Amino acid sequence: MNKNILHLDLDTFFVSCERLIDSRLQKRPLLVGGTGDRGVVAACSYETRRFGVHSGMPMRLAKRLCPEAVVIRGNSSIYTKYSHQVTEIIKEKVPIFEKASVDEFYADLTGMDTFFGSYKYASELRSMIIKETGLPISFGLSSNKIVSKVATGEAKPNNQLRIDPGFEKPFLAPLSIRKIPSVGDKTYQILRNLGIDKVHVVQQMPVEMMTSVLGVNGTTIWKRANGLDNPPLIPFHERKSISTERTFNKDTTDVVKLRTTIFAMAENLSFQLRRGDKLASCISVKIRYSDFNTYSKQLKIPYTSADHVIIPKILELFDNLYQRRLLIRLVGVKFSDLVTGNYQINLFDDTEAMLNLYHAMDTIRNRYGELSIQKASSMGAKTIGRFQNPFNGEPPVLLAHRKY
Repeated sequence: MNKNILHLDLDTFFVSCERLIDSRLQKRPLLVGGTGDRGVVAACSYETRRFGVHSGMPMRLAKRLCPEAVVIRGNSSIYTKYSHQVTEIIKEKVPIFEKASVDEFYADLTGMDTFFGSYKYASELRSMIIKETGLPISFGLSSNKIVSKVATGEAKPNNQLRIDPGFEKPFLAPLSIRKIPSVGDKTYQILRNLGIDKVHVVQQMPVEMMTSVLGVNGTTIWKRANGLDNPPLIPFHERKSISTERTFNKDTTDVVKLRTTIFAMAENLSFQLRRGDKLASCISVKIRYSDFNTYSKQLKIPYTSADHVIIPKILELFDNLYQRRLLIRLVGVKFSDLVTGNYQINLFDDTEAMLNLYHAMDTIRNRYGELSIQKASSMGAKTIGRFQNPFNGEPPVLLAHRKY
């Protein structure tokens, strides 16, 4: 039986949300992101792209390229709300789906041909999302995730495309090699230096040649260029949360010590989110007093993985929760409602310097260990729940119970 994998992608998601709120922005060039000169473009409308604007570039450069553009700081909570709405529609209509990011989904429609017709069903699902949310959305349908994702890109804006089984290679052949997922700027430059610009050139090459040039990534690119790569669908509810707790060796009311521990926990869990390409939209703090009574508070937040967004809210939760002024035995921090996604959702507040700092710190941690670099505010805490990547599918390492 041929697989039918659907890829759905909300078109210029942040821009579309802003246009829903203010119809005057329709068809006008629009930039969403940090509004200061040191801000970064989080999203840009199709009207700005013909001027060379793209997401991730400095806002000052984008405004120079497209002076007519309307600049909006953006509101993460609004985008999170619309993302939840779309997720609920898909959850109701599709038995197995993956939420790849806040605006991107995969669904397995295999076997639905018998009763509905996969393409017809996908078309009706897309129409329902557009009708109920007002957001433009595109889809690609093929036998695997990679070809479907590329097909969605070719279908945009606000359209749909089906690639029938056996036509994957002819569909991919005339496209730029940059259209293949996992071909970034550096890889593209290497391939261009070899005279490789189109997918059909890679299709004609032996896999060994690609491997010798790019290593394992070369093999992956070769498979994807030939429409062969087939990564599995990761069900949406596979991992719901990550958390860490600390039991103190001696019950304490030392607020400085408690806040330092909470700070370190939140910092570490935020790094785990970024390392696993995850975003959280619910955070909570737990306190257990010396009499073993346990209390917790949680807060819904816009999808994020940023320390400077999460940590102040975690400390605020702790301050609101710790009212009894009794001895505390245990504290814990938990992040839940996780989705796969990158740092883009936080770009409304961030400057280039902030983004570069996160990247540099995470690079050092990945290379030399999580304790190799810390914020000064968390240095007073003992080791906090250090673990391997919690999102790699491996069961967590259960350490012997330690008290601090």
